[in-house]
Amino acid sequence: MDPVSRVLSDAKTSKGQVHEIVLVGGSTRIPKVQQLLQDYFNGKDLNKSINPDEAVAYGAAVQAAILA
Repeated sequence: MDPVSRVLSDAKTSKGQVHEIVLVGGSTRIPKVQQLLQDYFNGKDLNKSINPDEAVAYGAAVQAAILA
């Protein structure tokens, strides 16, 4: 969970300030990854309502629209 800790540190954010945990990318389908994240965030529910594979494409489309 070191990468998650570094991201929070770089963003000057604490675990308690995280309101939503959205899983993005194929590896987030791995149950162990999900459990580690949930444990790291003290049992907070993970948002699994978004297709992790489509989320990346959607984010790229939104960013492209912003830049256009």
